[in-house]
Amino acid sequence: MEISVFPLNSSKIAMAFISSRFFAALLLGCFIAVASSPTVQGFTGTYGINYGRVADNLPPPESVVTLLKAAKIKNVRIYDAEPTVLRAFSKSGIEISVCVPNERLKDMSAYENLAMDWVKENVQPFLPDTHIRGISVGNEILGHGDAELSEALVGAVRNIYNAVNMLHLANLVQVSTPHSEGVFANSFPPSACVFKEDVMPYMKPLLQILSDIGSPFYVNAYPFLAYISDPDHIDVNYALFQKNPGIYDAKTNLHYTNMFDAQVDAAYAALEAAGFPKMEVIVSETGWASKGDQNEAGATLKNALIYNRNLRKRLAKKKGTPMRPNIAAKAYVFALFNENLKPGPTSERNFGLFKADGSISYNIGFTGLRPSSAGPSKYNLKDSPLLQALKFRRTIRWGTVWMFVVLVMAEHTRTRPTNREMTINAVGDDENGIRLRE
Repeated sequence: MEISVFPLNSSKIAMAFISSRFFAALLLGCFIAVASSPTVQGFTGTYGINYGRVADNLPPPESVVTLLKAAKIKNVRIYDAEPTVLRAFSKSGIEISVCVPNERLKDMSAYENLAMDWVKENVQPFLPDTHIRGISVGNEILGHGDAELSEALVGAVRNIYNAVNMLHLANLVQVSTPHSEGVFANSFPPSACVFKEDVMPYMKPLLQILSDIGSPFYVNAYPFLAYISDPDHIDVNYALFQKNPGIYDAKTNLHYTNMFDAQVDAAYAALEAAGFPKMEVIVSETGWASKGDQNEAGATLKNALIYNRNLRKRLAKKKGTPMRPNIAAKAYVFALFNENLKPGPTSERNFGLFKADGSISYNIGFTGLRPSSAGPSKYNLKDSPLLQALKFRRTIRWGTVWMFVVLVMAEHTRTRPTNREMTINAVGDDENGIRLRE
């Protein structure tokens, strides 16, 4: 938006502004404050993960923080605002997004004070030590035929943001809501994607709010779900980022080599058709089940490994999609753990990159808190092989460093060379050296 300091007709008034630099600067600041909302960066880098807890056998949150740090995962979404979890993430440096439960939306839409109370209770007390960077208002509300809840979503997003803003947290905490692909009328080819007609009465005002406050459009994009719905006509390699012919979008002359990019661009096309071409799309959930029922084709350990490994590589490149090449694709993987109490088909309980004991479900480059071959036992962070290995490596590393320091100092004392400087140089995470330089 271009803001002019001198939109006035009177030359005398304009001259008065020119002669008073302070007053002009003050007025400009007022214009900017009214015309724009603070833009919050709720996502660091391009890779995040969903930390669901519908299970009775998961490690404590403190151990989860250790696991995430070891994996160098900086962005996490949870599906509530559990205080014990938020306290565990305190001073961890991990960016976390909390969620307003679906069942609270109607009340928060109807009563502004309830939205304010929720933010005061579940967000404000934990800042700034816990890096709460986002509030998801509900989850996958639109597109499922519930008119009352759909209408409540719009009001709840507005009231939650107003509460965040009134508490002077709008420059820290982003407000948005994730959608399923059920909001789209069609998504093939990507350029033809539009929102469903019955969704638009709620989606349009919602997008306007998100646009006004500078929030992105979150979508849960699952090539896995698309594939199992039509395995006879969808190339599994296209869904898994493997080598394949890809698809060609005749309208845009764009070529797609994987379904993930196509799903993201379908969302961009729908936003553009709705009048919001500049809104960013972030994938709030994506993943591949490692196990499923007989009718869930492709739900195998091998495919889950391939998808999540290739997704991680794709996101690490920090590249855009064919339709938005200059906007790096970002995604939260679903999910951190297998969740043994989730209802539904077998696949729902087998999306985790990690097992409940902290070991990896399959190797995509992350380190677990326990060896994957370890048998079932009571979880104990103090006995974690990862922590023991780190302690041992640190002991050996610093022992080696100081041994060399002593030797060099002894040599220096014996020969007393002039104009020489000793430096200790730490190289990366795995290497330490001592270097003499002239």
